[in-house]
Amino acid sequence: MPDMSAHQALIQLVPLAEELDENKVTPGVLGFVVFAVMALAVWALMKSMNRHMNKVDFEEAPTEAAVGAAGEPAARK
Repeated sequence: MPDMSAHQALIQLVPLAEELDENKVTPGVLGFVVFAVMALAVWALMKSMNRHMNKVDFEEAPTEAAVGAAGEPAARK
């Protein structure tokens, strides 16, 4: 008898499966959660990178072309 009820359930589910359009499948809640976590991770990384870049104290050395014959930097135009 259990085999008969499984067969009936399968017969009832087949028309529902045929109505499912494979082109309209969406990522669902799991896809949204994964996307939201990735977005938060990128935001946190950008914020951290901004803090680290603000700590950098970089002063460029003058090039040879900008240095005059006397060893002094040439006037900028």
